[in-house]
Amino acid sequence: MSGSERPSYDELAALVVAQAETIRVLRAEVERLTTRVAELERQLKTNSRNSSKPPSQDIYGKPPPRSLRRTTGRGQGKQPGAPGASLKRIDDPDNVVEHVPTACAGCGSGLDEVPSCGVVRRQVHDLPEVVPVVTEHRLHQRRCRCGVLTTAAAPAEASAPACYGPNITALAAYLLTYQHLPIARAAELLAEVTGTRVSTGWVAGVLGRIAPGLDGFVAAARAAVRAAPVAHVDETGIRVLSRNRWLHSASTLWLTVYFLHDKRGREAIDAFGVLHGFTGVVVHDGWHSYRTYDDLTHALCNAHHQRELQAAAEIYPGRTWPMQLSNVLDELNVAAHTARELDLDVIPEEVLAPLTGRYDTYVQEALALHPRNPTGHPKGGRPTQTPARRLLQRLADYREDVLRFAFDLRVPFTNNQAERDIRMTKTQLKITGGWRTGHGATTWLTVRSYISTVRKNGLNILRALRDAITGNPWLPPNPATT
Repeated sequence: MSGSERPSYDELAALVVAQAETIRVLRAEVERLTTRVAELERQLKTNSRNSSKPPSQDIYGKPPPRSLRRTTGRGQGKQPGAPGASLKRIDDPDNVVEHVPTACAGCGSGLDEVPSCGVVRRQVHDLPEVVPVVTEHRLHQRRCRCGVLTTAAAPAEASAPACYGPNITALAAYLLTYQHLPIARAAELLAEVTGTRVSTGWVAGVLGRIAPGLDGFVAAARAAVRAAPVAHVDETGIRVLSRNRWLHSASTLWLTVYFLHDKRGREAIDAFGVLHGFTGVVVHDGWHSYRTYDDLTHALCNAHHQRELQAAAEIYPGRTWPMQLSNVLDELNVAAHTARELDLDVIPEEVLAPLTGRYDTYVQEALALHPRNPTGHPKGGRPTQTPARRLLQRLADYREDVLRFAFDLRVPFTNNQAERDIRMTKTQLKITGGWRTGHGATTWLTVRSYISTVRKNGLNILRALRDAITGNPWLPPNPATT
């Protein structure tokens, strides 16, 4: 077609079709890029306050500390009626030192012959000077008429001609696993505070000598978790042999159990064994592998939901559903606490029904605002949904598990128990960078589990460690006898 000729109808029709196809392709590309930009902006806004990211990954500026808890109107510090923790005098002090005035503070007259007219008592709580005590165990020998030489049995702590005793060993284990001191600093502290100069090699081997004696404790603790009415589970990655492995935890208010495995999913959970035969409520953060246990009663962690709702409120500032859902969850939590304080078995129906009704309404209204994406993933597979849609779908599909804390007052609002029990392993990683052997990681976790459980039960940690060293570790009560 020359420049002076007008295009034919067929040529114009073909041009319109081509332009329409170009517009369709460009619109699809704009939609894809818009979605990509929104996802990247969401990732930039994601931090430790509105997601499950740890504070160490807040790359572009740490958000100011802000709790997800709502204001209660209570003042700071100890609340009225709460027990105090001030130092008080005791009735039977270990030592009494009498201080008698010899001269009058006014005229200077002698007071030796003047009878006492009162005593002011002041007590000083202090530690005695720490000095090592060496105890020699003499194992006498007797030779029988039959010719056999018999040597008296040595106590468990006297395992060599010269060795460190259970108290110093217990303190070293405590410093390594609960106070997270590096080996060299633990050795320095022992030398400076107790006067016992130990080598770093001895400190490094302390846990390996204690852990084998805790096999009975580990078995008893796992059995007790399986028999508990509520158990918290969680998992996190740790570095062992310069590669990532998975630490699994199962805990209650009174128990802590750890398990190290190469995998995170069902294979590792099966090997852990705490969920086999478990008949209570298992609280977790929604990891899909726990969902494969269809026979379990589940409860989801609402601290995670609150963080995700906070993120949704920041991403969609004009929409009210994130804060509406966050508030109704808080109100249900307050209702659960109030019911417990009143020694009720359940939240009264006249309180529960309106709150759960609001929850259902907010979820359905929000789902209508965030419809499902029917388009498949560009690389194949299921359609990719927005974080808001995924959150709302979870709140709808697993409604009973999200609100389990309101239906069963034994169940807490969050999975913080498991997170607290597993969190300090990250502190250990920051100090050591990881464990150089699988055996070293397992022994550390075994002793840490023992200390955590002993502490939860209100027992003296050093005394319990000393008992474990001397062959008599503390064991949790047998579930069949409680």
